[in-house]
Amino acid sequence: MSDPTRTYLDFERPVAELDAKIEELESVAANNGDDAPDLADEIAKLRQKSADQLKSLYSKLDPWRKTLVARHPERPHLRDYLKHLITDFEALCGDRRFGEDHAIVGGLGRFRGRPVLVMGHEKGHDTQSRLHHNFGMARPEGYRKAVRLMDLAERFDLPVVTFVDTAGAYPGVGAEERGQSEAIARSTERCLTLGTPLVSVITGEGGSGGAVAVASANTVLMLEHSIYSVISPEGCASILWRDGARAKDAAVAMKITAQDLIGLKIIDEIINEPVGGAHRDRALAMTRVGDAIEASLSSLDGLDAAELKRRRRERFLAIGRSLLEE
Repeated sequence: MSDPTRTYLDFERPVAELDAKIEELESVAANNGDDAPDLADEIAKLRQKSADQLKSLYSKLDPWRKTLVARHPERPHLRDYLKHLITDFEALCGDRRFGEDHAIVGGLGRFRGRPVLVMGHEKGHDTQSRLHHNFGMARPEGYRKAVRLMDLAERFDLPVVTFVDTAGAYPGVGAEERGQSEAIARSTERCLTLGTPLVSVITGEGGSGGAVAVASANTVLMLEHSIYSVISPEGCASILWRDGARAKDAAVAMKITAQDLIGLKIIDEIINEPVGGAHRDRALAMTRVGDAIEASLSSLDGLDAAELKRRRRERFLAIGRSLLEE
């Protein structure tokens, strides 16, 4: 059965029309029982046409369309990855200074039998949860909580896995008053000085310092249709051209896609998504993420704290060197 509740992006309209026709024919067949015409062949042809159209669309996504896919409301969020990949998860809350920030969720658990500390941005899945998690935009206490959790991971010699999905750190007055930039810097520094393995996955949006603060890792993985950038395309267009409507042009110029970033050696690996994006087969997408995390953690096994720090430091310093050389 096709899913009538699925959210289609604007460029997916041809697929939406085919899926609506499939739904209509399935409804006719179901409602008329034995008296219904034999529509199986027609439905099968439409299904194949829809699949082919979807494959064609997603084989040539431009950076702006990838941005739309990265923001898709049905894309797996942190709560989904925790449920699918982490067992015995126990959330740890608060920064021990000001309060709890619900935009960053973290705690202890087991990843395929291995004890880990896991944390990341949670955007929420409906209006109420999005407001509760502030759309994944963390305040200073969120990044101070991240530092506290990394301290705990190092104390108990636990690898850290982070899931990044945020438009950026929250830019509100209260956040600035409580030291937003300092908190981001401290969290980034703690990533770089962590004495245990750190693997990060860009699962949707990786926006600005709000993403880097928990993604300065030994290995940075990125889903095929995610984005990772210093500013949103809309923000860049507003600054450069004073016209947010030119976000599509900014997305191209900024090189924000996984395919661009692996060429620039800013990320280490692209995780392939199911045809039509991670939201179309969430279980398969999350399993692939889990496989990539497992391989990354295994590659870091046996390295001591000094070597992990050295590799992490060299990895990030090399980004600037390679860009300057070009």
